[in-house]
Amino acid sequence: MPSVSAKCHPGVTSPSSHFGGHEGDSQVDARVTNTRRPSGVTRPERCDRIALVLQGGGALGAYQAGVYQALHEVGLEPEWVSGVSIGAINSAIIAGNPPRRRLERLRQFWERITERKIWNYTPDGDVFRRMRNTQSSWMTMMQGQPGFFTPRKSGPWLSVAGAEDATSYYDNAPLRETLLELVDFNLINEQQVRFSVGAVNVLNGNFLYFDNAKEDIEPEHIMASGALPPALPMTKIGTDYFWDGGIVSNTPLQHLLDQDDDLNTLVFQVDLFSARGTLPRDIQDVMARQKDIMYSSRTRYTTDVFRRMYNLKTKLHQVLSKVPEDQLSDDERKLKEELRDLPEIAILHLIYQQKAYESHAKDYEFSGTSMREHWQSGYEDTKRTLRRHDWLEIPPEGEGIVVHDVHREERG
Repeated sequence: MPSVSAKCHPGVTSPSSHFGGHEGDSQVDARVTNTRRPSGVTRPERCDRIALVLQGGGALGAYQAGVYQALHEVGLEPEWVSGVSIGAINSAIIAGNPPRRRLERLRQFWERITERKIWNYTPDGDVFRRMRNTQSSWMTMMQGQPGFFTPRKSGPWLSVAGAEDATSYYDNAPLRETLLELVDFNLINEQQVRFSVGAVNVLNGNFLYFDNAKEDIEPEHIMASGALPPALPMTKIGTDYFWDGGIVSNTPLQHLLDQDDDLNTLVFQVDLFSARGTLPRDIQDVMARQKDIMYSSRTRYTTDVFRRMYNLKTKLHQVLSKVPEDQLSDDERKLKEELRDLPEIAILHLIYQQKAYESHAKDYEFSGTSMREHWQSGYEDTKRTLRRHDWLEIPPEGEGIVVHDVHREERG
């Protein structure tokens, strides 16, 4: 594992990423233009690790790239990146490049897979934008996405059992080529940044993490994490086959919290589906809300479990401390020492907020305009979050875990 340093990182003053608008794509050009750093943003005291945790969500993953840009600009580079599905791809690009190249590589990936032009002109108004997004999602279904996946020549319904085309609608071979071009897997495996992605074993249904602290990472591990059935094919790794981790758990936060270490951690958890929403008004709203609930990260449940375990460990340490040292076994002394320094964790929860004109197809609507809007939203949400300097602080000793969410506070 890489060594963990508690020293502050200097702010990065590299210019923001500017997207050259696709000609004729739309009059909307959501460029990231503000490069001014939030004042006073530094690595917090007692912070041993900065982690970036990225949920799955297809086309919405550009929001995560905007989050990373805002962190990059203030010098808060992650020492652990973990993802599921599209979050695994973004994580690989971040971990598989030196800091000076990460933003450029993210931009190249997102511009490549959203380069197809949709309309020459989009009239102003939600109804027209929804129509345009609907056409964009239909084009994804019919044509796939450049550098990502292509339709099978003969769909699974026309293929015999056991044939290559029989278990998915699309071929994700283009993604492998894109990953090899944009990600340095040698760099990932050097473990300068801790890296993990989640996937599901097709045969036994078990969820597991591919972690560079335990094994060498290859393109297939990323593809497995993003192989959402029945659209994309299961990925073979060794003798096993894997699907998208999102069908079991759409966030890798649990893997981070399960680590048996004493590292105080600042976590930026980036979710693309919100567990909170409004009452549906039509069938489109129903489908969108159903998907949000199904793929939301259950952060409250995960953190509640961690908090209960933390409290139990604290009480166990108190009990062991009351027992005379000569009456403890070697294992009990070891356990007492391990429980003496439990980590404190601060989670900054960033959640994409759906636009009024977006539908249940928002996660496979890959237009360039929507991509730039998602990127911009992630960038702005993170800048607003970073202005809350108190949120960046590691919790006091003994508190365990705190969770902050700028959108939840605004609603409150």
